[in-house]
Amino acid sequence: MITRRLLLISAAAISFASTALAEGKLKVVATFSILGDLVAQVGGDRVEVTTLVGPDGDAHVYQPSPADAQGVADAAVIVANGLGFEGWMDRLVEASGTAATVVIASNTVTPIAFAEAVEEAGHDDHADEHADEHAEEHADEAHDHDHAHDHGAQDPHAWQNVTNVAIYVENIAAGLTAADPEGAATYKANATAYLAELSVLDADIRAAVAALPADRRTIVTSHDSFGYFAAAYGLTFVSPQGVSTEAEASAMDVAALITQIRDAGISAVFVENIADPRLLEQVASETGAKIGGTLFSDALSGPDGPASTYLAMMRNNLTQLTAALGS
Repeated sequence: MITRRLLLISAAAISFASTALAEGKLKVVATFSILGDLVAQVGGDRVEVTTLVGPDGDAHVYQPSPADAQGVADAAVIVANGLGFEGWMDRLVEASGTAATVVIASNTVTPIAFAEAVEEAGHDDHADEHADEHAEEHADEAHDHDHAHDHGAQDPHAWQNVTNVAIYVENIAAGLTAADPEGAATYKANATAYLAELSVLDADIRAAVAALPADRRTIVTSHDSFGYFAAAYGLTFVSPQGVSTEAEASAMDVAALITQIRDAGISAVFVENIADPRLLEQVASETGAKIGGTLFSDALSGPDGPASTYLAMMRNNLTQLTAALGS
């Protein structure tokens, strides 16, 4: 009986190993498009990457399909953001019965708590300037409640700080190496080359922001996904919506934001590729601010768009921001 059981286990292991390899490539599932790109950069030709939430997709409201469960079941490695971003992921992994290694890309990143993210995003920066301070306090409390409800205690959008993505890359390389030790040299070389590109990007962002006028560093966006960018690079982001797009902005939130835009003289607002632009179009109409462009927050663009990779996404966002704030 013991021998038969061992044979069955061995057969299952062989079956999984063959399923988890596609034409000699390691099968990796990434939860959303930004992670998919990072895995492809590190894995190179040794990996076949499947992304659950694709370009311009909103992982906040994503609903996995049976095909997704099968893809997860067949994978050798699953790469997730963590920090509560993929609220559906644990259920999907459990339902799939996968034996894959799960890599949490944000492991060891220093998270921003929602209270800090709100402060960095500028909800409290101009409290004394608001006409209705009491209303704003209640709007902030509502935001905090929505944040906690949707994601827990932490802001999950850590990739908006380039130095955090360097940690993502190191975690991804370690996970791929553990699943495919023969590819260790390839993964290390690819990660090292990509880390050098991230270092250049980080320096370029800091230089561009430093060149902006000190009184023109406030940005209005659709939802609070840029807290890490704000904390790392010295900009202020405000929005009518919470950290998750599942939370709808209240009338009080929108009124407080309109007051803040008028009081602070903010001249441009930005829509996001994953968000419905109508709310910000309303805000722009009522304040006289212009739509400054589209920022890519939680997802890449399609392959022919301006943000088809993480590096391209961050440079596109920087160009959009500096063009609007520096004019």
